[in-house]
Amino acid sequence: MAALFAIAFFGFWAEKQNWGKLVTGTVWAILAAIIASNLNIIPKSADAYSFVFRYLVPALIPLFLINANVKRIIMESGRVGIGFILACIGSAAGAIVGISLLDLGAREADLAGIFTATYTGGSVNYAAVIQSTGFDDANIISAATAVDNLMSALFLAVLAIMPASKWLMSKYAVRNHELEETQPYAQSSQQVTGFSLAAALTFALAVVALSDATVMLLESWLPDYEISRLRYVFITLFSILPATIAPQAMHKLQGGETIGIVLAFVFFAAIAAGADVAKLVSVAPILLAFVVILLLIHAVIVFGLGALISHLSKKLSGKEDNLFRLSLPELIIASNASILGATTAPALAMARGWPALATPGILAGVAGYIVGTPLGLLVASLAG
Repeated sequence: MAALFAIAFFGFWAEKQNWGKLVTGTVWAILAAIIASNLNIIPKSADAYSFVFRYLVPALIPLFLINANVKRIIMESGRVGIGFILACIGSAAGAIVGISLLDLGAREADLAGIFTATYTGGSVNYAAVIQSTGFDDANIISAATAVDNLMSALFLAVLAIMPASKWLMSKYAVRNHELEETQPYAQSSQQVTGFSLAAALTFALAVVALSDATVMLLESWLPDYEISRLRYVFITLFSILPATIAPQAMHKLQGGETIGIVLAFVFFAAIAAGADVAKLVSVAPILLAFVVILLLIHAVIVFGLGALISHLSKKLSGKEDNLFRLSLPELIIASNASILGATTAPALAMARGWPALATPGILAGVAGYIVGTPLGLLVASLAG
């Protein structure tokens, strides 16, 4: 367990170094765990890893959803929210097309669900669907995670340079995103304290306990159905209800999301520790091709269908500015929030000089935390 947290710490440290900024801390944690296990510095299996999978992974979702106020997400995400819906459809469609064109093995339906989840909201959904489907091949998971991070970074680079094309910008609504001054979602003057951390952890574990009790109760009533696959759907539901009903109270649970990020790094370290390098390399190329197909379909639906909706809305309403008249920056931030989550979307918005899109980008990313797991499980079920 000490090694897992040390590897997570290394991931955070490495991404702050000049040489480590090229990839995310997740990638560094995965690489460190693979190297350590294959050099027999740490074991490929251990009780500590099982503890992480059984107890820490379920707690990730409540920790990430502490500020997931659904009412605010719906009301304030606006056009970026419409773009995010297209992004979710694009990710799901891309995963289904990918497994129809490539042979990913007997568990390809589960892989489709796993990648749909991670490209709808990020690593927390990725972990949840892995657990829900019982996918336990460490080599494939490690390769998939590495490919996911590599392609996500490349995709982010493409999104960042798209606005440089005047021709591409002209195909969408022209809108000034510099005017509105926004505040980051969940920004607070409150400090992280022992009280706030204890409250956040209590909330997260109580949500998991309540969800498991609900699953057990429903299984006793409906023995013919696989209710256990819905475990993370209940965890998501019970997480967002208090965040929506009592957002001010939940806002006091400062530090919970940060704990969630740390535990996510520990999870990736535990997964990667079980990887065999030779087997990992053998499955990476086919997964790379799969992710390329998924992201291409995602981009076609987001930017192709987004352009069509923008054009038709102007033609039908006769107005240059309406809810469905989407700009390229709005679609870029929506796509970013879907593929890379709530943290990079506002960063890209501010870096490109679109401060008005920072908060909608975060809200769309938080929405991804909510819908990613149910959507991933749905795709896995349909693809199977």
